[in-house]
Formats: sequence, C-alpha cells, structure tokens
Amino acid sequence: MGPQPAPEPPTVRFPLATLLEKYRRIRAFSHELCASLEPEDYVIQSMDDVSPTKWHLAHTSWFFETFLLVPYLGGYEALDARYEFLFNSYYNSVGDQYSRPHRGLLSRPTVQDVYDYRAHIDAGMERLLSHNAPSLGQKIGPVVEIGLNHEQQHQELILTDIKHVFSVNPLRPAFCPHQDLRRTAGAPGWVSFDEGIREIGSTGGEFTYDNEGPRHRVFLEPFALGSRLVTNEEYAAFIADGGYERPEMWLSEGWATAQEQAWRAPMYWQREDGAWHIFTLSGMREVDGAEPVCHLSYFEADAYARWAGFRLPTEFEWEVACADTPVHGNFVDTRLFHPTAPEQATAALQQMYGDVWEWTSSHYSPYPGYRPAPGAIGEYNGKFMCNQFVLRGGSCATSSDHIRKTYRNFFPAHARWQFSGLRLAREA
Repeated sequence: MGPQPAPEPPTVRFPLATLLEKYRRIRAFSHELCASLEPEDYVIQSMDDVSPTKWHLAHTSWFFETFLLVPYLGGYEALDARYEFLFNSYYNSVGDQYSRPHRGLLSRPTVQDVYDYRAHIDAGMERLLSHNAPSLGQKIGPVVEIGLNHEQQHQELILTDIKHVFSVNPLRPAFCPHQDLRRTAGAPGWVSFDEGIREIGSTGGEFTYDNEGPRHRVFLEPFALGSRLVTNEEYAAFIADGGYERPEMWLSEGWATAQEQAWRAPMYWQREDGAWHIFTLSGMREVDGAEPVCHLSYFEADAYARWAGFRLPTEFEWEVACADTPVHGNFVDTRLFHPTAPEQATAALQQMYGDVWEWTSSHYSPYPGYRPAPGAIGEYNGKFMCNQFVLRGGSCATSSDHIRKTYRNFFPAHARWQFSGLRLAREA
C-alpha cells in the first residue's frame, strides 16, 4: 500500500451567537483591569517597549474596526478617521503608523474619547455579530477569534506595562491589594522523557495562531525537565555567587547587555536593609524565596542555567512534556497578578502553565511548511521570526482560555518587563 494522504484537520465552526457572548466577556475584562486606574495613569509611556493603557484600549478596538467593521458591516461609519493612523501598531499593508516610542505624547484623544471609541466599536460589533447567517460566521469567525485573542494579549500587556509605569514612580502606587499566599516550593526534582520521534504543533479543531503549525515531526534525545520553576531563593544564590560579575557564565551579547544596563538582579528587585525587595502590582514588598523568579531576560535565564550546571529546555521538549498536562495554574483569572509557589510539592511536573512564561532555548522560527496568511493578517506573526526566543506556558497575567500547549510566545533576548522565568533541563 502506498503512502496515505494526511487527514484533513477538523473544521472549526464559528456560530455568531457564541462569538458575540465571547466578545462581550473579553471586552468587559479589559475594562475591569482598568477599574483601579486614574486618568493620569492611562497616558504614561515609561519606556519604548511600554505603551500607555489608553493606547492598548484604542488599538484593540482599531483591530475590530479595521479588519471586521469596515469590510463586513454595511453602512459602517468611523467615529474618527484619524484613529486609523494613530492606533495602527505595525500593519504596513494597512497604512502608516504613529511612532511607537512616542505614544506617550498623545494627550489627545482623551481617555474618555478612547472609551467612547470602544463603545462605538462595540455597538458596531453587536450589529455585525447579531446577524442570523451561518455563512457569515464561517467567513468572519476566524478574524473575530484573532481579534479576541489579540485583545487578551493586550490585556496582559496592560498589566505588564502599568507595572513598569508604576515602578518608576517614587510613590510606588499599587494596582491591586496584596494577597499573602506564602507557600513552600518543595525540593526540586527531575522528570525524565524517552528519546523518540514526536509530533509538534497544532492539530486543528480549535483556534490557534498560524505560527503554531503546521504539525510536524521532531526527533528528541532523552531529556529531563525540572519538576518546578526556578525560585527566587535559588536565583538569589546565583546573585550571591557573583552571577552578574562572572562573564564566563554569560553569552557574549548577554554579558555586554548586562554591563551596559547595569543589571545586578532581576527587574524590579532592590536591596533594602540587607534583604531583597521586589516591586509588584500590589506595591513594594520583601522577596518571597519560594515564589518563581520572574522578570528575567533570556540572557539571565541562560546564565543561571549554566551556573546551575544545566540548560534551558527547547520548545519541543517543553511541548512533549506537556502532552497530557491539562491547562491549569495561576492565571490572570485568579486576580493575584503575581506568580506563586505550587499549591503542594510533588515529584510530577508542576507549574507548566501560568505563573511565569518559561524561556526556552529555541529561536522563534517558522515550522516546516509554514506560510503566513495573505494580506494584513499575515503580518501578525510571521514578520517577527527573527532575533527572538520562544517562551511557553503563559503567566499570572495570561487568561486561562488564551493559552494551550502549542502556544508560542516570543520576545527578544534582552526583554525583562514581561512575567518571564525559567525551568531547568538536562540530558536524561
């Protein structure tokens, strides 16, 4: 018998009523995240990588307007035609964009103007998604899903960005109340996996980004992953052993970056009265040694792994290890907005999802056979497949229904302001 054709992926259905309910829920959560903010908080851009909260709220609305309301809602009229330029992020095929590093200079439109813009977009989306036409659902459903997942990505950025904004304020404002969940991390262990040919990537049947496929095979040597995330206490030992002073443990570019930026500890750590303290979304407090270390760059995660005598996992090892692990963990849904130690110490893999994004040693590159989607939507992922590393698993700022085992996040090696940490790996 000759080779058989690969089975067609399951067809994804997009009932409009379901999309509308999901749209309402996700858009409302963006407003909930901003409930504690004052108007002055919405407009600050504390560094180039950070965008003002106001801009996130407007840009996610721009996405629905640009890719759904304008092409599919008959008679749609824009609230302000200038927003097409102001709130375009990087879609060159749509048109010009306002300079990203200067978003904090936009005092107008006001915060209220942006909320009015969101209400205008919501009204249009209500009309569009209230049509009783299954064929329309199949036509626009994939774009609606991208828009909703895109909004969830920006919800995470609202949290990481406002944390940076608040951190540079000497008043150390708190975004949310502190919830004390002190736990013990338990002794680190190892979970081993056999060598073999494994399948990686999306199988279809649910929404995924285009960079999660095509599904393909990889060969893995025997490997083991740390049973839990690396903790603050363990990372503090690296610092105490001269981790930021010994170039032999660092990649060359990492060492140069650490020296140029004067890194001496993870982002948001400060030494006060002989103890490490950390700025959190609930303000300044002493570092809890059992919590997963976070706000590390790839360079720091890699240097720590070398110091410990191990390495970072590849993204393929991470995905294989997660094959039968349900999506469960400390996500934004808990409203803790901070990583925590495991609920209980076990020998099995823990914290594969939530708490902190896990740096892998894998460069963000296309899978075999990958082709970006045609048109502007194709700019969503493919154009960034250069000089970035893959992170897996989600964080305490990620929505639980936004993450999955095939999800590939990516950032440049120097990025620290995300909730990013690490898990160790080794040859089995």
